[in-house]
Amino acid sequence: MPSLRTREAVMRTIVVTGSASGIGRATCDLLLERGARVVGVDVHDAEVVADLATPAGRTALVDRVRTLTDGTLDAVVANAGLATQTPPDVAVNYFGTVATLDGLRPLMTGTAAPRAVATASMASLMPSDTELVDLCLAGDEPGALDRAATLVETDLGHLIYASTKTALCRWVRRHAAGPGWAGAGIPLNAIAPGVVETPMVQPFLTTPEQREALAAQVPMPLHGFMAADVPARLLAWLVSEENTHLCGQVVFVDGGSDVVLRGDATW
Repeated sequence: MPSLRTREAVMRTIVVTGSASGIGRATCDLLLERGARVVGVDVHDAEVVADLATPAGRTALVDRVRTLTDGTLDAVVANAGLATQTPPDVAVNYFGTVATLDGLRPLMTGTAAPRAVATASMASLMPSDTELVDLCLAGDEPGALDRAATLVETDLGHLIYASTKTALCRWVRRHAAGPGWAGAGIPLNAIAPGVVETPMVQPFLTTPEQREALAAQVPMPLHGFMAADVPARLLAWLVSEENTHLCGQVVFVDGGSDVVLRGDATW
């Protein structure tokens, strides 16, 4: 019998949303380098073109992935997101992510090492709107979108992005240990990156003054702002066969901002 060292590895099939740029693109590149079959999902330039801001787009994502993978999937990286501080952030960051994870979960139940991870944010530590968070967790998308619109109208739009990521982190914590995930042998976790220099963040980094202001808001004493390959490496490990017992964790890859902001409080 061949040893583990020489035995040929089985190719894993992994879906990555938000694959056309930023963290998603870096994650796809890394997984491909490591021999995975990657199914990218985005609103353009992807194997599956779908708009996760809409129920129809979410349904199309699941249907197309099922077809491309013959109904069998090893892992999901639910990474797609927006940072516009408008209602579409709610639709994509929370409802699109949850629909991706729930919709693709049945395709993973028959595989040897199923894994799932979502991209949250260290913004989950920032001020958020309790009503918007609660509406998200209640599954009330029309109500959540209306609340986000009200926040914009009342000059509180800056709370929207953090609220979507707070809700997502709580959703992961509430579901990861349940029968649909841990009970089915699927580790479900999230990552919480600090400032990543991606096209989504670039508008906030165009001048030295903007960079300084963002660094003050998101202190990252270890190496400062990061490139997209940093969170990509963490995502790749979380969906690897090596990750057998991490369950419901929000892993901060943030250069120390969590430590600076929360001190020794772990929750």
